[in-house]
Amino acid sequence: MKRTGKPLLDTLNGTVPDRPPVWFMRQAGRYLPEYRALRSQAGSFMDLCLDPVRAAEVTLQPIRRYAMDGAILFSDILIVPHGLGIAVAFRQGEGPVLTPTGPDDPLPEFAAGRFSARIAPILETVRRVKAALPPAVTLIGFAGAPWTVATYMVEGGSSRDFARTKDWAFRAPERFDRLIDRLVDATIHYLRAQADAGAEALQIFDSWAGALPPDAFERWSTAPTARIVTAIRDSHPDVPVIGFPRGAGASIPSYASGSGVDAVGLDTAVPLEWARSAMPDVCLQGNLDPRWLVAGGSGLDAQVRRIRSAMAGHPFVFNLGHGIVPETPPEHVARAVAVLRGEA
Repeated sequence: MKRTGKPLLDTLNGTVPDRPPVWFMRQAGRYLPEYRALRSQAGSFMDLCLDPVRAAEVTLQPIRRYAMDGAILFSDILIVPHGLGIAVAFRQGEGPVLTPTGPDDPLPEFAAGRFSARIAPILETVRRVKAALPPAVTLIGFAGAPWTVATYMVEGGSSRDFARTKDWAFRAPERFDRLIDRLVDATIHYLRAQADAGAEALQIFDSWAGALPPDAFERWSTAPTARIVTAIRDSHPDVPVIGFPRGAGASIPSYASGSGVDAVGLDTAVPLEWARSAMPDVCLQGNLDPRWLVAGGSGLDAQVRRIRSAMAGHPFVFNLGHGIVPETPPEHVARAVAVLRGEA
């Protein structure tokens, strides 16, 4: 395969690098003082996400600090419900708040024109970031997986047990399928638009995949993801797709093969040696525990070296098993990157 000169993109396409490329989920965010300074000027969190100038600046902040190999678009997985006309707000100490969608409510309509108008600021952010990135850095767009986005829509926000969503899915699976279908259509449109605007790789975050039992996982996580991947491959064959089925455990290999993703993100509970053996032909990504970035010290160094050693000779992207937490010292992130690159 022809090299692109972008270490992350080449690795996602199956190349075994001399050293793993690196980017971190939530690498742009509250742990950075420059983010906090900008955030204080932006109004609400959604205002920040929908402000292309500020959102582009936030996306670029960790690239300037750490020279990451990937820049992940600063946005949120709830942009798809926003695009469908659902009110989305973020309340301090409470997280996202949406008007709940129930099995007896009208399903949100996906109208491409209206959806495109509502997501237009995100696409402008993509264009701005792409124009400003160093040539070797890969721009990563993303969306939430239909199952995960559905949980926020049905629960009206975050949930510990996803009781409302599971009750609907288990009691009226055909109608729940229709909700998932709407989200698949909207997500395909959204990701294609990001790729058109300049995203060079795409990640699908199925943050709550682990809440599903195996048969439901195949129906509402793997199968919808496969439809999205197929559509992206048809329209943008050179844009690799990373799937992140957090908490899926032993179902991850079937997810990888069934969804057709180019790479699989691994959460902190996944043994790397097992994953490598179970998915020998799939690029893997992960899976440092974000708390090691908080702890720092010799333990962090050892964990970075352990992960790099375990994945030597395999297409692998160094990342976290979930996102950076707000209390992370920025110098610990710099240290992890330096150790990975053999600079410390």
